[in-house]
Amino acid sequence: MKPLETMISRRVFLTNSSKVTLAVSLAGTGVLSAYAGEATGKEIGFRTRFTQTPLAFDFDALEPNIDAMTMEIHYTKHAAGYAKNLGEAVSEEQVDANKPLEDVLSKIGSYSTKMRNNAGGHYNHELFWKVMSPTGKGKPEGDLAAAIDSSFGSYDAFVTEFETAAKTRFGSGWAWLVVGDDKKLAVGSTANQDNPLMDISEFKGIPLLGLDVWEHAYYLNYQNKRPDYVSAFWNLVDWNYVAQRFATASL
Repeated sequence: MKPLETMISRRVFLTNSSKVTLAVSLAGTGVLSAYAGEATGKEIGFRTRFTQTPLAFDFDALEPNIDAMTMEIHYTKHAAGYAKNLGEAVSEEQVDANKPLEDVLSKIGSYSTKMRNNAGGHYNHELFWKVMSPTGKGKPEGDLAAAIDSSFGSYDAFVTEFETAAKTRFGSGWAWLVVGDDKKLAVGSTANQDNPLMDISEFKGIPLLGLDVWEHAYYLNYQNKRPDYVSAFWNLVDWNYVAQRFATASL
């Protein structure tokens, strides 16, 4: 099967790439970007739309860590399905789509299972694409690095805790790095397409980094070797973007 580059041009992928660049300095000056907006009980500083954002990179750009076929299927089938079904749920339950998706997530317990699954799936994937980059890797710096050291003891200790959360999540789900209400960083996981913004989640916080550990995210290349996929993820993390989220969430 040929990648969908034959159907969707590079220009389409890059159309909205500038939209993921926030006007928040890594030093945490507190200048919010166009994504900053309505808080949902706490200032999240980001607004997630109800529609799918074009990828900022080609399907093969993350190889060899994530193969082109997996990216193609993941983005155009799984993630697109969540966006489509979310649109249906929004119409059926008369949700105001002019508000950020985060507003729905914060009150997800009052909505249907369809809304929960698809709002979560859409939000999680929209974040997932943004925390990865073909020019990722490296380590966090500045305020984020200091916060990781303060919360976990060291970067290596954080990596170990995050990988444990990802590897031991039974069945399908996500591993997360979040900022809690106490402004401290924490690592945890959620099942299925739940996330830490949901009022029904046992693990809560503002997501900075999320890793998809559903089998569809890695099985073509890694088969049952989830730990190998989790370890390869560090080669893709865009720590600049994660640091921008941290600066905003820490205001």
